[in-house]
Amino acid sequence: MKTKQTLTQATASTRWLPALLFALALSLGTFNAPAQDLSVEEIVNRTNTAAYYQGEDGRARVHMEIEDSQGRTRERELTILRKNIGDDNRDQKFYVYFHRPSDVREMVFMVHKYPGEDDDRWLYLPALDVTRRIAAGDERTSFAGSNFFYEDVSGRSPEEDDQELVETTDTYYVLKNTPKNPDAVEFDSFTMWIHKETFLPVVIEYDRGGDVYRKYEVLEVDTIAGFPTVIKAQMSDLRSGGKTINTYQSVEYNVDLPEDIFTERYLRRAPREHIR
Repeated sequence: MKTKQTLTQATASTRWLPALLFALALSLGTFNAPAQDLSVEEIVNRTNTAAYYQGEDGRARVHMEIEDSQGRTRERELTILRKNIGDDNRDQKFYVYFHRPSDVREMVFMVHKYPGEDDDRWLYLPALDVTRRIAAGDERTSFAGSNFFYEDVSGRSPEEDDQELVETTDTYYVLKNTPKNPDAVEFDSFTMWIHKETFLPVVIEYDRGGDVYRKYEVLEVDTIAGFPTVIKAQMSDLRSGGKTINTYQSVEYNVDLPEDIFTERYLRRAPREHIR
């Protein structure tokens, strides 16, 4: 049986962490005691797996609500398909199809992810019937007008940063990540609060010039097919006051997605049976 619990809304400080942990415990059920004395590399690997690699493949319907600084909202409805590739399953392919509203309907974003190398990214714009490649330098720009970036969809490769364990609490690993190529990104560093039992990153704060300007927060989790899964998350722009909330619905794992749908021929001809 699945259990669900809404997480306590995070604030700018870390005072809320005990309440967040309690909500996670209710939501995810009983897990084994967290492993002790893990290396930074092991923490990073487990976190990356929990955030992006659970199951051989996956599918989710996503409701995106974008709110600007004046409280005005826009909505998006999309399907995300993901498949792990290769002998070690570390390469990945993503296919994102937009259902609504009409101005983005049938738009497709596709990623071929290669850890340690630049990803290949495509965007199909149906209104123009144009497919364009997204350059590596554009991956940290707004995704479909939201506060999420293109890079947030498929994840940032751990090889791009130096990681430092700055704090360990009873319930969290706090990991500071500093880019190896600072000229390629807009942040100086980002700090992750990683839940020790599930290895889900529940808060990520991006720092620039000594100020946190961008913040990711997990709002709700669920256990699906045995996998602790984020089903509601928020990205906030703390300078502009805008935010985007993604709610993940109909999440499935190990659905045996064919690899050929993650090719350029399907940018214009969506695989309808897989994006229902």
